[in-house]
Amino acid sequence: MDRLQRIYKLHQAVSSRRHPVSCQTLQDELECSRATVNRIIQEMRLYFNAPIEYDRQRNGYHYAPNDGQTFELPGLWFSETELYALLTTQQLLAHVQPGLLDTQLKPVKERIEQILAARHMGSEEISKRVRILCMTGRNVALECFQTVASALLQRNSLHISYHGRGNDEISQREISPQRLIHYRDNWYLDAYCHTRNALRSFAVERITVAKALPQRCRDVPEKQLDAHYASSYGIFAGTPKHTAVLRFTPERARWVADEHWHPQQQGSILADGSYELRIPYSDSRELIMDILKHSGEVEVLSPEELRHEIRLRLQAALNKSG
Repeated sequence: MDRLQRIYKLHQAVSSRRHPVSCQTLQDELECSRATVNRIIQEMRLYFNAPIEYDRQRNGYHYAPNDGQTFELPGLWFSETELYALLTTQQLLAHVQPGLLDTQLKPVKERIEQILAARHMGSEEISKRVRILCMTGRNVALECFQTVASALLQRNSLHISYHGRGNDEISQREISPQRLIHYRDNWYLDAYCHTRNALRSFAVERITVAKALPQRCRDVPEKQLDAHYASSYGIFAGTPKHTAVLRFTPERARWVADEHWHPQQQGSILADGSYELRIPYSDSRELIMDILKHSGEVEVLSPEELRHEIRLRLQAALNKSG
């Protein structure tokens, strides 16, 4: 039984009885020495402001009355591993999107740190030892992000001003938010667009104004969202129209064979050690970027139009390099 468990068990022993509990009883129930019981009581007073007192006449410990209110320990009881996992999650959120849920998570973080302090284990090591490097993330306005996230979770519609990169134009949209997606260090909002009467994906950093509307949003079934957004390759939605067949050299296969490119990908190691990968896609733009990262180590076997696009990109790169 660790210290945190003993704190909780001592609290149960004292709070569940009408009369003061003797130190010997606490020793028996906590399976520890008298000195350990005394140390746990001191820690409860110090870290949790527990009003635990010793009654000399009845030779036992009890909680001092407090205007009829019953003392309760903080409601977070986790193992050491679970506590560190929660702090690591908070650290991850802080790096993925600075400011995201800071206000909401602050009381939880403080409570966890109190519990860790009671066990003589600080949380400073988390920030020292866990690093999340976001290399290609684009800046998102925190206020706008929080408005979007709040409407998403509360299931309200949104009115947004959206600056599209493709046409460099700002459009006004009324949308029903469905999912927030963190993909390749950037945030995207999957939503039903009432202006276009269709599902759309919005880069959150391109939402210049977001206003929550009083009306409830339209909910789209999970299966329909998955069929639209998750069946094709990368961030581009839509039903797959093609299947790319790629063959990687034996040297590159040692890395690529362990990579997850698509939920429905099919891969196999060939007799010569090379790796053949089949990927469904509807829009080739992101797939082409990923293929070009392996230039010289991958061959596009099919379809022919994808082979042609890759040749054009490589030739354009050669022309620009002189």
